[in-house]
Amino acid sequence: MSIVGVLLIAIGVSDLARGHKQPLWAPLVAGPVVVIGFGLLGGMGSIGEICLLVAAGMITLGWVVLTGRARLGVLQQSVPLIVLLGGVGILIILSPIAGPAGGVLADWLRATGWHGLAGLGVDRFLLVLGLFLVQLSTGNEIVRLVLAATGTIKPVGEPQASDQLRGGRLLGPLERIFIFGLGFSGYVTAAGLVIAAKGLIRFPELNARRKNGSVTGVGIDEVTEYFLLGSFLSWLISLAAIGILALG
Repeated sequence: MSIVGVLLIAIGVSDLARGHKQPLWAPLVAGPVVVIGFGLLGGMGSIGEICLLVAAGMITLGWVVLTGRARLGVLQQSVPLIVLLGGVGILIILSPIAGPAGGVLADWLRATGWHGLAGLGVDRFLLVLGLFLVQLSTGNEIVRLVLAATGTIKPVGEPQASDQLRGGRLLGPLERIFIFGLGFSGYVTAAGLVIAAKGLIRFPELNARRKNGSVTGVGIDEVTEYFLLGSFLSWLISLAAIGILALG
């Protein structure tokens, strides 16, 4: 699963490089650089591994380009999601082609002296790192695409339900990281605490919107739909990461 880990790292870094103050070419360059860098560090030099790395780079570029076009409204939001899910699925199926990763990364993991890191192995380390990075900006991007595809997010310029709930772009990654961390540590059932805590945090806001009926053109039904669908999608991303980790 080392190739899958490299793909997820590349996608996660590319989305992190997609900030408002970053140049437009930054995410396009970040993905291939990460793929090449971790391929070299992991000692992935066989013909099969090189082919899989090329595929990972192409999937990353496809994700970056297609999500950018989907943001502009010139492409259906489902297209980049299909590319992402299909690409990850294909690499999971083809991952046995690649041998165990090693190289400089293996030496570094042994040299750290941290029992937790040294016991992971390079393949496991790459997969965990990639799944962690996906919980950040990539998770927000996936949620946004699904919400836009279902019509929960309105066209640009119209009042948005997200304007009525503060901190969603920050709370989303935090809750996903927390759930993923609990799953990685073997405490998946404790994730229910995160779900309950979010409900307690958001309930006063939703209750206030209900009393107001509609705020800046957005009804309470739209705000509630945005909150529920966005939350379930966010939790599904972290739970899917735990499932992939179990496969690896």
